[in-house]
Amino acid sequence: MAVGVNGDDLMVRVGPDHTDAALARPGTRVFDMTGRPMRGWILVTGDALTEDEVLGAWVEEGQGFAAGLPPK
Repeated sequence: MAVGVNGDDLMVRVGPDHTDAALARPGTRVFDMTGRPMRGWILVTGDALTEDEVLGAWVEEGQGFAAGLPPK
């Protein structure tokens, strides 16, 4: 899985090595669904996704990471 929708927000799988850099970008926060941060995932707020280019860039980033994972 590369991306998902959680309410108005976008969950993006960026990988553990890229989490800090992704969290430095506007409109992002730690993805914490169960009371514990999910390593390698971030949440992009819906307010930060008002432009198609921004949404597309996040989807591409998630797809790029997921494409590099070994098949299950």
